[in-house]
Amino acid sequence: MSLLLAGLAGTTALAKTKFLSVWKSDDSSGITFGGKKVAALIIDKDESLRISGEEALVRELNARGIQGVASYRIVPREELQNADRAKVWYEQAGVEGVVAFRVVSNEKRRTYQPSTWSTPYYGSFWGYYGYSWGSVYSPGYVRDDRIVSLETLIFSVPKNALVWAGMSETENPKDAAAVVAEVVKAAAKEMKKQGLTQRSK
Repeated sequence: MSLLLAGLAGTTALAKTKFLSVWKSDDSSGITFGGKKVAALIIDKDESLRISGEEALVRELNARGIQGVASYRIVPREELQNADRAKVWYEQAGVEGVVAFRVVSNEKRRTYQPSTWSTPYYGSFWGYYGYSWGSVYSPGYVRDDRIVSLETLIFSVPKNALVWAGMSETENPKDAAAVVAEVVKAAAKEMKKQGLTQRSK
């Protein structure tokens, strides 16, 4: 995600995040994280971004009745990228779940909007035929948007299983931190909607 910073420079539009697709495991109906310890994990090599992102997610989890804990606080940095070593630290911390974020794409998307297709001249071929010769060029507008796509994954640590997954797009974020902030809030709302923040009965 650290590579986002250069690509996002100069973007002025307000960021907007939406989930394009979500998936929930058939075995997740009995899994809830309310009152339980859940680790926030931002998968990125930018240390400052990872720390700030994990802390932001922890705040969102705590606000929804979950005991959020940042992964950087429980797993040493030098062992974070080794699954076997990291597993020991998560288990020692008593973590029940992990919410992980990872950037999967960062691209510029260009939108072309013609200015005339909705006019009466386009309703029929002969209407268009006469109009087109008298108006060869009629520009609409071109808009460039920066689109950052992130995957959000929620795992059950005791079951070692994926519980929920979502793919989101953030449009025109001002920087990498804004991407994380937007998706963290959206993901927390999705968790609540899916019943994952409820307390076990």
